[in-house]
Amino acid sequence: MAPALPYLLLIAAYLIGSIPFSYLVVKLAAGADIRYHGSRNVGATNVARTFGKVPGVIALALDIAKGYAVVALAVWIVQRPDWPLIADSAHMSAFYSTSFWVSMAALVAVLAHMFPVWLRFHGGKGVATATGAFLALDPRVIMAGVLVFLIVILATRFVSLASILSASSIPIFFRFLVHAPFWTIIISIVIAFAIILKHHSNIARLAAGTERRMGKGEE
Repeated sequence: MAPALPYLLLIAAYLIGSIPFSYLVVKLAAGADIRYHGSRNVGATNVARTFGKVPGVIALALDIAKGYAVVALAVWIVQRPDWPLIADSAHMSAFYSTSFWVSMAALVAVLAHMFPVWLRFHGGKGVATATGAFLALDPRVIMAGVLVFLIVILATRFVSLASILSASSIPIFFRFLVHAPFWTIIISIVIAFAIILKHHSNIARLAAGTERRMGKGEE
């Protein structure tokens, strides 16, 4: 079984990351399908704006928790004595780098949230799940990212813009604040890029001046 551990890790990361908590919270609380309400985004922001703050906070906490859980699981697996990918030289390829596999698990969890098989690959934008994953990778980085988010929110009241800019700042903090491993930085760039792409409709509305501000309706 040991040689299959890396692949089982990624499968587990997808299955955990794809749990559609925003969908489930709304379904349990109101018997509704979040995909047909508000912005139709399967995310905590849309839940809060459409069905209230309490369901939104619960969905947010659960999405953060699943991102954190995936990275915590990945760290535990790569530290197991039967983890098969042990480098036999000082020059480690990505295949032998534990930071690569832990970061890949984080990426898979975020992509799973965005494209969950349970909802026909119609998911959220990945911000909360990425927050949990980054928190598990290094709390200092996510604290700095949250600071960027709060500054942008206070200055503009655009949740989408705050999400985009804070996601964009994370790889910078990994590189210059905590001096993270190479693969952690590279994969954090991929995660940030995926989050930005998922906000394409928000970016279009921001450019057109039609994006809703926080407290004024759907995202």
